[in-house]
Amino acid sequence: MSSDRTVRMQQLRVAVVGAGAAGLCAARHILSRPDTFAPPIVYELTEHVGGTWFYEERTGSYDNGLPIHSSMYRDLRTNLPKEVMMFPDFPFDPQLPSFLPHQEVQKYLERYCQSHCITPHIRFSAVVDEVSPVVTEGKGPMTTWEVTSRDKSGSQNTETFDSVFICSGHYSDPHIPSIPGLERFKGKVIHSHSYRHPEPFSGQSVVVLGAGASGLDISLELGRSNAQVTLSHGKPTLPFPLPYGVHQATPVEEIQEDGSLRFQDGSITQAQVLLLCTGYNFSYPFLEPARLGLKVQEHLVTPLYRFLMPPAFPSLFIIGICKIICPFPHFHCQVQFALAVLEGSVALPSLAEMEEEAQGEMARKVERGVQLRHMLKMDKEQWGYAQTLAQTGRFAPLPPVTQSLYEEGEGWREIQRQQRRRRVMTQSC
Repeated sequence: MSSDRTVRMQQLRVAVVGAGAAGLCAARHILSRPDTFAPPIVYELTEHVGGTWFYEERTGSYDNGLPIHSSMYRDLRTNLPKEVMMFPDFPFDPQLPSFLPHQEVQKYLERYCQSHCITPHIRFSAVVDEVSPVVTEGKGPMTTWEVTSRDKSGSQNTETFDSVFICSGHYSDPHIPSIPGLERFKGKVIHSHSYRHPEPFSGQSVVVLGAGASGLDISLELGRSNAQVTLSHGKPTLPFPLPYGVHQATPVEEIQEDGSLRFQDGSITQAQVLLLCTGYNFSYPFLEPARLGLKVQEHLVTPLYRFLMPPAFPSLFIIGICKIICPFPHFHCQVQFALAVLEGSVALPSLAEMEEEAQGEMARKVERGVQLRHMLKMDKEQWGYAQTLAQTGRFAPLPPVTQSLYEEGEGWREIQRQQRRRRVMTQSC
């Protein structure tokens, strides 16, 4: 047997679905371990890297009929400072401001891709139709993965891998809430996924449903463009003044027969636009969840050991499924832990133990009163999680400054919000 063939047999073949930040991170670390891994194949739906950070002016569908992936809007700026956002081993340009426009994040990801020579391993305009496990019996059950993809011409191809990293994100399938009578609304209903800029809404009455980061940010943009905005949400009343033309309301409870909106407190309004800033669903159309022992719900995927892998198939990794995190450092830790699993330096518990741990984590959250749609929110828990991955996977932990900057960043984010509100109020006068 030739030495070249020996090397090939020892190398593990890994497929990566998606060339956004998580997919690029996975490819970068796979390429850094040539003794263990063959160069990855990265399947990318679009013709560019960046995932959701790539701004698409158009909305709706691509030329191939698939829905536009990115939810980026024109004037979005990051709400985390670049010192917290960056991959720990790849800083942003120090001359850039801390809170970046999305264009700078896209440039950063392109530079990351170029610096680590990832581009030659990306198949652009490649639609993944199916990721399927193939279990063979030998000395013990062994799983490989068949990935069926389709190129721009429609030609299908199936290839076999030892592992698959799902890096397709979860900000592309809009969640449409169940609002009684929604079909009776006589104006335009859109989701923030299809919002790009405020000018088309100038002079219109807009009800924005949801006061998360995007709902609040978009409401301020609309106010700046002279829209009459009703920000409808179920949170406590926002503790700061909103600019002229933007006011708060309780959640929309029903669309009435005449198309008007009735709120939870009984008040009623008419609107020309209902803009849904209501988040996104988890969607993996190329997987058969039941076959993998998974249950995919709108806001939750279970059970996942360490929020990463189905216990029954621990060579499939879903990267970045958690919310309220520092995304790039989070991907950095998850990817290195996953590769340590594949290399064999992490000894996994039994199937039953992994399931018990994953289900126990969810049960503890239920006991604390965490709602189903918030089960994957981490926030302060992300630091202990990242530390555990690093200790178990035997790689360098995140620098402590990342956590301290993140926690201090809430004050910075409030300053950013105040500055933005002042700009809106000034421009509205």
